[in-house]
Amino acid sequence: MKQSGQLSSNEWKSSCFNKFESIKAVRMMKQHYPFLKEVDSISLQKSVENLNDAYTRYYKKQNNGPHYKSKRNPVQSYTTKQTNGNIEVLDNCIKLPKLSWVRFAKSREVEGRIINATIRRNAAGKYFVSILCETDVQPLPKNDNAIGIDLGIKTFAVCSDGQTQKAKLHIARIHERIANSRKDFLHKLSTKLNRENQTICLEDLQVKNLMKNHKMAKSIAEVSWAMFRTILTYKSEWYGRNLSFVAKNFPSSQLCHVCRTRNPNVKHLALRAWTCSKCGTQHDRDDNASQNIKQEGIRLLIG
Repeated sequence: MKQSGQLSSNEWKSSCFNKFESIKAVRMMKQHYPFLKEVDSISLQKSVENLNDAYTRYYKKQNNGPHYKSKRNPVQSYTTKQTNGNIEVLDNCIKLPKLSWVRFAKSREVEGRIINATIRRNAAGKYFVSILCETDVQPLPKNDNAIGIDLGIKTFAVCSDGQTQKAKLHIARIHERIANSRKDFLHKLSTKLNRENQTICLEDLQVKNLMKNHKMAKSIAEVSWAMFRTILTYKSEWYGRNLSFVAKNFPSSQLCHVCRTRNPNVKHLALRAWTCSKCGTQHDRDDNASQNIKQEGIRLLIG
């Protein structure tokens, strides 16, 4: 039996798989999900059309089916079409449906007829808007020049006129800038923690062993846990602070830090929040783990 507020697969197919039925599909969804009335209806129509296109390509065996968005993904975006002047740009302000006029940092002048706008939030929480416009592109003046280009790894492109574009040097500079930003963050955070706390408790992670997991190695390397531990250790010695390491097998995520009841289901990383069955405390996985690491670290120091 279909639960209230849900659409059956047949209803989705009949409403979504016909591009010209997108408006009808949006109306149907709003009846089942009232919160969608707060959203720009044109963007919802665009989402339905995208779903239709994805399934069309799937049935033609051109892809593996649609990839559904998750609200937990830090990167979010939507696209809305220009209709009856609902998207406009004036000086450093842009008008968007449901949002009215919003100030933004314009990277270049908007030229031509606006077709649509895509609003995107990146993982850092910053918002960007990309505007698609229809313009007349003027051809460049003709000349008699010709050039040959050899693409490579060591040197990205070697041109027959003597130009070379060094990809290795350019990439090295990008990595250097990222590394410097990471070190700056680690130094500032470690100094702040030492200034504000007499005792610092940290999980004794074996980073070398964790790096053997090829699925997590890249992510672990990027966050620089080992470097943070090194910096935190010698600064704690400098400033006369207590640094306590909690064993890696300590179940910091599974224990309720209020009543110490253990929840083995938290072993699964997908479980980000849970409620203690004994005391009823609601836990965020990571916050609860930090509370347990603090308690265990202090216990180890006291002996």
